[in-house]
Amino acid sequence: MLTIRESDRKDIAHAAQLGSGILDRVGNTPLIRIDGLTSHLHGVRILGKAEWANPSGSVKDRAAKAIVMDAMERGAIGPHKKKHLLDATSGNTGIAYGMMGAAMRFPVTLVMPSNVSPERKRILAAYGVTTLWTDPADGIDGSIRKARELAVNQPEQYWYADQYSNDNNWRAHYRTTANEIWRQTEGRLTHFLAGLGTSGTFVGTTRRLKELNPRIECISLEPDSPFNGLEGLKHMEGALVPRIYDPDLADRRDTMRTETAHSMARRLAREQGLLVGISAAAAAAGAVQIAEQCAASGEEAIIVTILCDGADKYLSERFWEE
Repeated sequence: MLTIRESDRKDIAHAAQLGSGILDRVGNTPLIRIDGLTSHLHGVRILGKAEWANPSGSVKDRAAKAIVMDAMERGAIGPHKKKHLLDATSGNTGIAYGMMGAAMRFPVTLVMPSNVSPERKRILAAYGVTTLWTDPADGIDGSIRKARELAVNQPEQYWYADQYSNDNNWRAHYRTTANEIWRQTEGRLTHFLAGLGTSGTFVGTTRRLKELNPRIECISLEPDSPFNGLEGLKHMEGALVPRIYDPDLADRRDTMRTETAHSMARRLAREQGLLVGISAAAAAAGAVQIAEQCAASGEEAIIVTILCDGADKYLSERFWEE
């Protein structure tokens, strides 16, 4: 049984008080109708979970909050601790860590591919995060290997959060995201789709939704090849597979082309007034594919997908001008 020292207990309480204004805003995001995508289809509706409403602007606030609070309760990090929270990230989880580290007074070191967007680099610098860059040719897997190496070689300096293996990642969505979706749809959703990165969003949400209604069809989405522009998503067959990933959970596994996601991002902005990130656009495009299949078979459907973040971290991308 874990024993928490009185000094650690005070640190936890102090950190929670410092971060309460931030942590209290994580979750309970809106579920918005995207009727323009299905106006030509009968009996089908797409709903998107607007995760940019989280305080650091993405769905990753949920997992980061759960990971950070568990680490504090274990005395691994805190306002008076010397250890840095260490993790590999392509951006959004790192930004969430940076926000929480700044608010709750613990240091953060992130390992990232050096080709992440300039916006992400500036946001992390603004939060005071220490960043270590890896070869972009190695992708996020190269950053994961580097973070593991640092954790092994410098255990006195780093506490390795390891979002790809940390069960608090998927549990955050089991406890919050799934139940919010169930409540917001009054239990009427028929399909759930989410992209695979760490896989925490899909795994946790699917596990809970299947408990609530086993007939809900849960679809995972990943890039169509290892070499893609869908930042934050993993092509599982060509990557280091996250320990928390359970391939047996998905009723089916869909893929997405980078160009299709880019086209959907432009369409959502220009036709729906929704500025979303690339992985969110991929999810919307995947939801449209499901909607068209349901309509073709005469099946009524309420399809819920995760809009992971807004477009603010991607506006330097050239595809917006096409």
